Amino acid sequence: MLATMLIVLGFFVLALIYGVFVYNALVQIKHNVAKAWANIDVLMKQRHDELPKLVETCKQYKEFEQGTLQRVTEARGQVQAARESHNIPALGAAESALRAGLGQLFAVVEAYPELRANEHFMQLMQRITSLEEAIADRREFYNESVNINNVRIEQFPDAIVAGLYGFRKAPLLTFSAEEKKDVNIQTLFG
Repeated sequence: MLATMLIVLGFFVLALIYGVFVYNALVQIKHNVAKAWANIDVLMKQRHDELPKLVETCKQYKEFEQGTLQRVTEARGQVQAARESHNIPALGAAESALRAGLGQLFAVVEAYPELRANEHFMQLMQRITSLEEAIADRREFYNESVNINNVRIEQFPDAIVAGLYGFRKAPLLTFSAEEKKDVNIQTLFG
């Protein structure tokens, strides 16, 4: 009888210890997702602060295509709104619109040699390009963190602990279908 109680107690202690390890691992993963999102947020804020400078520099050239500047400004606002509300699906769509607008802006610049010669414009363009690359890297890290989180909370026995303590799936930051398709270079220079 005593041996049976000790075995049951030992099993209970081992299950409790294992549950603590699983819980701690899930907490770590959850915080990795939050950290990855914060890294993206910082870079998007930096880009958000640089875009008005770029638009203002372009506006100095009176004949510069105003429609392109308007699209970039509107997309910037959509990204900001989605970022502040933590609406991941809306952010993916807004990011797609902003990237398309920036691509079109950079293509239109080719027709303005004075603008390309402007040192301030070139510095801003390089800064925004480097921020875009960093955001892409951070998006990949965020999605990897989300994937690890989502897999762990669905795997047995982690799903039991996740369910008991309210761990939830996180949304992936995805690209729109428009952003995934091939770029038509002729339309950019047409």
